[in-house]
This record gives sequence, structure tokens and C-alpha cells, in this order.
Amino acid sequence: MTSASTLDYQVFDAGNLALQSGLTYRGAKLAYKTYGTLNATRSNAVVYCTPFGAHHTDIEFMVAPGAALDPTRYFIIVPNMFGNGLSSSPSNTPAPYDKSRYPHFTPHDNVAAQHKLLTDVFGITTLQLVYGWSMGGIQAYQWAAQYPEMVQRIGVSCGAARCSPHNFVFLEGVKAALTADVGYQDGWFSGKPERGLRAMGRVYAGWALSQAFYRDSMWRDIGFSSLEDFLVMSWEGNFLRRDANNLLAHMWTWQHADISDNGVYNRDFAHALGSITARALIMPSETDLYFTVEDNRREVALMKNAELAPIPTNWGHRGGNPAGNPIDTQFLNDNLSRLLAN
Repeated sequence: MTSASTLDYQVFDAGNLALQSGLTYRGAKLAYKTYGTLNATRSNAVVYCTPFGAHHTDIEFMVAPGAALDPTRYFIIVPNMFGNGLSSSPSNTPAPYDKSRYPHFTPHDNVAAQHKLLTDVFGITTLQLVYGWSMGGIQAYQWAAQYPEMVQRIGVSCGAARCSPHNFVFLEGVKAALTADVGYQDGWFSGKPERGLRAMGRVYAGWALSQAFYRDSMWRDIGFSSLEDFLVMSWEGNFLRRDANNLLAHMWTWQHADISDNGVYNRDFAHALGSITARALIMPSETDLYFTVEDNRREVALMKNAELAPIPTNWGHRGGNPAGNPIDTQFLNDNLSRLLAN
């Protein structure tokens, strides 16, 4: 655990949160980092949501002077999703809701706590933009449906308003690879499941990038000497640095994503999408294998003020979070800048 003196983020005591499951998480902690300065009218705020298994440090490369997420213009808040190891998660939850009794958070639960942070700590009532990639995009949709009067714009890269059936099945395969490890007992890993994490990484590698990426050996462009080098260093290595129980919690949250699954919309998905008043820019990757262009096309058709702008990339799902990929980074920055200018 990092000492408090060396943390590069802050922690909001969100209190006792009544979750959609009917359980209460007591003493919830929401880790967050801010960039830039909130103006006097509190009108320049942007929320940048974290994706699956990630911390704010994994996505902050998009925050830079001159970029769309410019901290010299906007006050950018990155709330770490529950379950990522910095905010309340299986890895830091005390008994009796520890281990297999961890009370899962839906996207709705996450956004409710983020809203509490913004209003209680900063007095923010208007958001210029909520942006996110993958599960971050799921949260952007959730923000727009849950607090339509507050959100002016959303930007979604490789995300969706709910977890599609095919997306659910993809995650079942990833989950099965992880939990096949002998260390998985009674719904919990008591130690680090190295075999399961390495297997999960190899399964995920086949989904997160496109056929063209592998056909053209595009891993060479980002410094890998062979396909095996890419699989071990990038994919096995990425998941080995994560907590397996936290990853399972995030998969649960992902699989339960649906902006209409609440008392306001009562599972009427079309109604939920039609209630979004924010200007929406939806940017799927043309080669994403599980957040598909067609799913987003159907969502955009049901929204009042939405634009579909597919990312022309062979980077698959990773085209929406293009660290080390300047072409797709430029596409995202250009389009987000255009959204913010409107």
C-alpha cells in the first residue's frame, strides 16, 4: 500500500452507500485525481471515467495542454471506479463484506457516488463533458441518463449504454480462464493466481485487437520483438500487476451495465436513451470485436442529439485508448475538441 504522503490522488469519504443490490457498503472510499483549476462559476468541469481494471494513471496521457482534455481550460476530475483497488474494492474491503461477500457496484452505483463527490466537495452542478473509453464510456452513458439536467455533453469511445449479450459472453470466457486457476475457491482468490492471470491475458489479447493488427504484425510498431514477446510482456504482464478479485468485481459491474435498469426507466432501454439531452459523440472502433459499431448505431438512432463517428483503425478495442498510437490519439482529440466547441 502506498503511503498517504506519496499518493498522487485524493480520497472522498462517500459514507454509507445503499446499492442497487439492496446491500449497503459502509464507509465507501472514492479515490479521485483532478487536473486544472475549477473556475469561479464552477462551469468548466469535465469528468473522465476510468475503464476496466485501470487506475487514473492508465488514462491520464489524454490530459495535456493543447489536447481536448486541456487542464489549462478545464477542471478535469478522474474518479476511480469502485473495484479498481484505489477506491473501495475487494482488495481493501473489511469483514464482513470482504472476500466472496463483496457487495458489487453497478454503473448506476458508481455514478451516484461520483455525483456525490462533485456536488459535496466541489459544488459542481454543470458538466461540460463526461468522457470515457470502454467501461469509462459505459459510465459516460450512465451519467447522461442518470443526471440529464447536469451533463451538457458526453464522449464515448468504444463503449455502450448496456452490456450486449455477445459482450456478456465474451466476458464469461475471460472470467472462465481466470477462475480455472486452482487458487479460486468459494468465489475468492486467497493468493495471487499467476496461471489464471496469464491465461486471462492471452484470452483477452485475441479480443482486444483486430485480425488486421495481428496479420500486419502491428505489435512491432510499439516496440515488441515477436508475437510471443507481445503476449507475455503486454498482456500477461498487464494482468499480473492487477488484483484478481478486483478484476472479477469489474467484470460483474461490466456485465450488469444497463442505463435503463433502475426505477426511473424500468428497463425501458429506448426510453432511457431518448431521455438523454446531452450532445453525444459516440466513437466506436471500426474493428472492435465486442463494443460494435452496429450496437452504437442503434443507440444513436434512439438519442435526441447524438452523432456516430467510428474510429478508422486496425487497433480494435484499443483504438479507443490509444497510448503509443498517435493516429488514433489525434482522431479522438480532434473529435472531442469539436464536441466541446459546439
